[in-house]
Amino acid sequence: MVHADASNFAANVTKEEAYQQVLDQAEGLFYEQRNWVCNLSNCAALLWHAFKSLPAPSNQVNWAGFYTLNHPSTTELILGPFQGKVACQTIAFGRGVCGAAAATKTTQLVPDVDAFPGHIACDGDSKSEIVVPIVVDDKVVAIIDVDCAELNGFDEVDKVWLEKLADLVGKSCDWP
Repeated sequence: MVHADASNFAANVTKEEAYQQVLDQAEGLFYEQRNWVCNLSNCAALLWHAFKSLPAPSNQVNWAGFYTLNHPSTTELILGPFQGKVACQTIAFGRGVCGAAAATKTTQLVPDVDAFPGHIACDGDSKSEIVVPIVVDDKVVAIIDVDCAELNGFDEVDKVWLEKLADLVGKSCDWP
């Protein structure tokens, strides 16, 4: 059984090493556990602690978590497990960064949220954002959403590794 120490990250790890630890620990936590609430909750905690262990701008992440498909709707997301301040409860596909990722099934890497048309400011401190869709059988079941209190908080490294995480999460959960 994976211990809470799984969310401890060594000092001076690279971003790639931190993400690899997130993937390895998530895989261990998901072993014989397919409940999406449980898995997304642990995954949000792993992401939060990983970002906080890294230098700026990564340690300025102020929200990390998930939105899931709001059943029975097929075009609306609802707040899922997360770390950070309270958040918007529902988001329509196509609205804001999360809705754009859900509608297009593509990662949205946004260096300046104020420049993103229709950005939803759940937290006025957020300056940049990355949103990765979790797609199962060509259907968006959830999204990973991470906000940063600094401009240009995310890069291609984040995109690559969060897409790997989205793939793992998508395969490891029984989705409603």
